[in-house]
Amino acid sequence: MDHKKKFIIIGNVNAVTYKEVFPLIRDNLIWFGASIHSGDRKFYVPDDYPLNATSCGVDKAGRRYIRVKGVRWFTNVDIAQRHDKMPLTKKYSEAVYPRYENYEAIDVGRTVNIPCDYDGIMGVPVTFLDRYSPDQFEILMLANGNARTNTDPNMLVKVGYKRSPLDKGGVGLINGKRSYARVLIRNKTPEMVGA
Repeated sequence: MDHKKKFIIIGNVNAVTYKEVFPLIRDNLIWFGASIHSGDRKFYVPDDYPLNATSCGVDKAGRRYIRVKGVRWFTNVDIAQRHDKMPLTKKYSEAVYPRYENYEAIDVGRTVNIPCDYDGIMGVPVTFLDRYSPDQFEILMLANGNARTNTDPNMLVKVGYKRSPLDKGGVGLINGKRSYARVLIRNKTPEMVGA
């Protein structure tokens, strides 16, 4: 990044939560590349590499491998699919989408359930980034307890919210329970989506 080079790097999806990585994703300086969007990948290893895990083995050709879950391409090389808008079919309902106690946002447990008609802030799973289009959504912050990943960690905190003992630093609270790390987003064109 410092040298303004184009790159394609293979890494784990959870790297998006790192304090050094998430601001680059939020600011559209890096994103997920093409081809790997779910599941795991096989990597061949040297003959002396220990095969201690259950996701290791030897293929028919005698090559040793390990399987790694959550593999993604991280890149700053633009691709056409990054600008494909995600089809949204769900409608917003207060009964379906719980609100966080500590953020002015709703929780969307699965990317496929992002409502097409909601113009407020939504907390979505990190795997949302597999389908993220900067033309359709704005990434605001990462609610994972690591305030340094956010421009202003108080930006979305509810007015009058008094920190609960369960609130250990930034994840959304629903009915007094901590939720998983969420990417807080806003739909840029809710009136056009699903139309």
